[in-house]
Amino acid sequence: MHTPRLPSYFLSHGGGPWPYMEGEFRQHFTQLEASLHAIVRELPAQPQAILVISGHWESREWRVSGSAHPPMLYDFGGFPEHTYHAQYPAPGDPHLAQRIVTLLTAAGMPATLDLERGFDHGTYSMLQPMYPQANVPVVQLSVRQDFDPAEHIALGRVLAPLRDEGVLIIGSGLSYHNLRAFGVAGQQASQAFDGWLQQTLLNPDPGQRQQALIDWQHAPSARAAHPREDHLLPLMVEVGAAWEEVAACVFHQADFMGGVTVSSFRFGAVAG
Repeated sequence: MHTPRLPSYFLSHGGGPWPYMEGEFRQHFTQLEASLHAIVRELPAQPQAILVISGHWESREWRVSGSAHPPMLYDFGGFPEHTYHAQYPAPGDPHLAQRIVTLLTAAGMPATLDLERGFDHGTYSMLQPMYPQANVPVVQLSVRQDFDPAEHIALGRVLAPLRDEGVLIIGSGLSYHNLRAFGVAGQQASQAFDGWLQQTLLNPDPGQRQQALIDWQHAPSARAAHPREDHLLPLMVEVGAAWEEVAACVFHQADFMGGVTVSSFRFGAVAG
């Protein structure tokens, strides 16, 4: 039976445990939530597994979550007590985790399994709206602490074959991530950087797209948008995983969380 190639995605994942909340805070994410539902509908098939490259997991070398039953990490602060007991009980996929380690090691990229690592909010803040039944196995992969964009693009190229094996590769970050300048304070910088992202990612020339991302610090308002690039690096992985394939913007909001511009992107076709 033929497994259709799945597209890959860079998703702006929103704030903390938002899917587990109600009221005014949850309403900030109405458009984001609708985009996540739309992604599930546009996929040519339900994934056999999901690989999340999370901007909330940094390590010296690549690390891959290998637990069959990953725990929860409540890596946020100042939220209601019930959110620290929320569960996203998706299984892990030890076989896939080992395959990823093998692929990376064979490519000269040292990688190790982490049998303790649980799901951080970069993972369940997206997947709970997408797959609320938590019935798709999930593996997480760290970003590397050297924050080298070329290495993260190269990582994506090594992971690309998984897309033909029913694995949905998601880079989880935020296209604007300056927590000291959110809302109106981040409006101008987020608009400028998002405009550059749109122009860069929708460029059909893979070489130009790659070089622009490697040189991302020269983009308009680059460091105002990303004082640390932990939430941008998952994008580099997705670009590598889809190399010559076209990109599309699947979520764009100019008044996110009180005034910043954020976006999410798909790489690759969705036709069955």
